[in-house]
Formats: sequence, structure tokens, C-alpha cells
Amino acid sequence: MGLSKLARVVETYARGLQVQKRLTAQVADRLEEALRPRGVGVVLKAEHSCMSLRGVRTTTSALRGLLREDARTRQAFLSLTTAHQPPR
Repeated sequence: MGLSKLARVVETYARGLQVQKRLTAQVADRLEEALRPRGVGVVLKAEHSCMSLRGVRTTTSALRGLLREDARTRQAFLSLTTAHQPPR
């Protein structure tokens, strides 16, 4: 699955009114269903418009398969998602 298809998956679920936690889970579930990998990890970082004046950002994650079950694999994945964060 290329980046453009991944973006389409996110856009499909994010179109209407949506809760970030559910969106994260839906994207993870769809990737797991379509690709059948040993593990899926989705980390979604968002700034909500209702809180943007205060600079509130929310991060949610959904882990499936090995990423949920194996602590070392989970830690390696999560460290990659935080390694190159731009400054606030």
C-alpha cells in the first residue's frame, strides 16, 4: 500500500464528524484487514480547531497484532513515532 492509498483510507474515515480515537482505530482495523500483516500501528497527532487557540494537540494510537502483544516490538515502534517530532 502506497502513501496515497494510506491517505485515502484516512480521508475516507475522517470525512464526517469523527472522534480522533475512533478514527485511529478504524484506520488500524482497515490496514489490518487489507494487508494481513503480523502487526499494525497507527499514531495520529492532531490539533483540534476548537482548542487551537490554546495550542492543544492530541495524540492517539491503535496497536494490533505483534505491536500490541510483544513489548519489545511495541517499544521499537513507539520510539520511531517520537524520534523526529518537530518542536512545538
